[in-house]
Amino acid sequence: MSSWTNSSSNLSYTSFILLGFPGLKESRALLVLPFLSIYLVIVSANALVIHTVVAQRSLHQPMYLLIALLLAVNICAATTVVPAMLLSFSFRFSRISLARCLVQMFCIYFLIVFDCNILLVMALDRYVAICYPLRYPEIVTGQMLAGLLGAAATRSTCIVAPVVGLASRVRFCRSDVIHHFACEHMALMKLSCGDISLNKTVGLTVRIFNRVLDMLLLGASYSRIIHAAFRISSGRARSKALNTCGSHLLVIFTVYSSTMSSSIVYRVARTASQDVHNLLSVFYLLLPCLVNPIIYGARTKEIRQHLATVFQRAQHQVSSEKLQPLPSHRELPA
Repeated sequence: MSSWTNSSSNLSYTSFILLGFPGLKESRALLVLPFLSIYLVIVSANALVIHTVVAQRSLHQPMYLLIALLLAVNICAATTVVPAMLLSFSFRFSRISLARCLVQMFCIYFLIVFDCNILLVMALDRYVAICYPLRYPEIVTGQMLAGLLGAAATRSTCIVAPVVGLASRVRFCRSDVIHHFACEHMALMKLSCGDISLNKTVGLTVRIFNRVLDMLLLGASYSRIIHAAFRISSGRARSKALNTCGSHLLVIFTVYSSTMSSSIVYRVARTASQDVHNLLSVFYLLLPCLVNPIIYGARTKEIRQHLATVFQRAQHQVSSEKLQPLPSHRELPA
């Protein structure tokens, strides 16, 4: 039975059923294997690159440490969503309290925004490294990096907290079934029975302001970086700088295009089925987590070289174990 409160004859559900991809009905269990496979690939790929950065002392530099942090956030973002989604697919439904729902909502959006803020810090790091290479060691220190990441976390909290805080004040009386695999803001707001115009306005304003400001800052940084890179006299150094920026720009394109496209389609295609909206959410939540380690692992020369060494050692170890002769057995006496 659904949990609810009845204060002054105002019904408000305090727990909900998460029902992702409701159109599939009994076939939802078939989604467990593909999503479990995607989740394992995300965790393995991101963890492999993180391990490479942590294990190799030559990679203990701001750029590589920021890459490792970005990939760690990817793992956290996927873990916030996928395990609960797999449980709901396995047991047909998953009940969640309003408090847990709001916590999950906060974590999802905080990690998305924090991911974007790390990209801003990385842009600043590359700007100093390419435009002021001689002063880079004295400017980008561990203390400065920690301060920037602290500011990034604070900014993420300030952006997400008002949206979640307003959601906590809404009465939910239409239904106790969220037709989504996670506590996404708009999916939860569909269950409200009061005026949520303020919630919609704040959510849309925060998203647009955040995206526009980020794009302006990133555009200004990388335009200066690319201009400075083309002025480098050494062809090898110029190629390395442009290749590094290319990797970052690919990641930025993946992150922002997935979130913006899903947001636009969500508002334009209002008549689309709930399964389509669920699929769009999977797209913007998991695509960056899946693609980012591939981009950095394949395009960043130093990381690629260390990964190749790891795979060669593993292959050599397996080959040596196969070639190891079997122990001889003594003949039994007659």
